[in-house]
Order: sequence, then structure tokens, then C-alpha cells
Amino acid sequence: MRAIGLIGGLSWESTVIYYQIINQRIREKLGGSHSANSLIWSVDYTTVEDLIFAGRWDEVSKLLADAGRKLQDLGADVLLVCSNTFSRVSDDVARAASVPVLHIADVVGEAVRDRGMRKVGLLGTRFTMEEPFYRDRLAAHGLDVVVPPPEQRELVHRVIFDELVRGVLTESSREAYTRIIAGLAAGGAEGVILGCTEIELLITENDTPVPLLPSARLHAEAAAGFALSG
Repeated sequence: MRAIGLIGGLSWESTVIYYQIINQRIREKLGGSHSANSLIWSVDYTTVEDLIFAGRWDEVSKLLADAGRKLQDLGADVLLVCSNTFSRVSDDVARAASVPVLHIADVVGEAVRDRGMRKVGLLGTRFTMEEPFYRDRLAAHGLDVVVPPPEQRELVHRVIFDELVRGVLTESSREAYTRIIAGLAAGGAEGVILGCTEIELLITENDTPVPLLPSARLHAEAAAGFALSG
């Protein structure tokens, strides 16, 4: 089994999802008490949050690339940046490493295609919804990506940073997200990408009849598959 290197803490709330799902998939495939060979480098989230709001992405790139190299030196055979927003620097992490980096947008894009969808909604931070780094990556998979209108994007963004990354889950935010998802579906979205790993803490397919694509879960399952393929 190959070793998985997780660049986490982005935030740690969702890194827990990765660790849990990866180990669940390994146990399902191998049985018994099997678990994944894995390493986690968890950053201080406040540090990177301050950097992205200051537009200092070059420093974020260096910080996460350094984390990737450390995981590689410790024996990781594959790296994951456990975040959609911070996948903005995944290519930089890949350039600094000599092992593969599983890009979360590629994993999600392939999952959307496998489900036969072409037009999908995207929820995430303002960075993910509005900047090209994520939407263009999805478009390269032949997808038509739509996002909510500006005032709804702001609400989604605010809930992520004010609540979800701090482990705060409220019914009012769940209802607001559900309404936004319904609006995307009414606009023709065949499914909705939960393009922030923390959103999966708030919303599940039990909350909406619209098919959801949970990015953290899909990313973690892809990592488990890679580990078992070796």
C-alpha cells in the first residue's frame, strides 16, 4: 500500500473528513482492521487565512510547497492539498515535489463526468467561485459551471469563514444553503459541487433532492484508490 500525504489544517475541521474517509475506504477494500499508511502536515489555519485575505498567495504557495516536501521526505507517495480554495497553489506544490499531487478539481471534474452531468452549480469561498483557477480546471473537463448571484455568493463565503471553519453549524445557514442550491437547480444545474470542504459538515444529500458532489469525500476516496493501486 502506498503512503498518502495530506496537507491539512485548511481547516482541520475538514481534514478530519479526509482522514476518516480514507481509512474507511481502506478497511472496506482490505477488510479486518486495515487502515491507511498516511501522513498529515496540518498548518495553523489563522496564518494562511490572514495571507489569502491580504492577497499574499506567494507566501501561501511557499508554505504549502514546503509542507509537501516534508511529507515527501517522510515517505509520502502522493500528496493532497486538502482544500478547494488552497488548490489555487496545488500546481506550485506539484512543481516542488517529485511525487504526484492529486488536484481536487480534477477529481471532482471526473466524478461529475462519470455521473453524466454537464452543467453543475458550484458553492465555495469567494475565491473558488469567482477566480478562474478552479472553474477553469472544471471547464477543462467539459463542464459548464454556474455560481449563485453576488449576494448569495457573499452569504456562502461569510458562513464558511465565520462559522464552518470554526466548527459552528447553524440551522439558519443550512436552510440558506439549501435555498441557494435549489436556485442553482432551477437555473439548470444537474448537480451542485460542494466546492469548499467544510460545506460537507453542514449540508448532505438528505437536505436537498438535488444531487451533490462533496469535494472532500471524492478527493479522499481518490487518495484511497491511489494508495491501493500500488
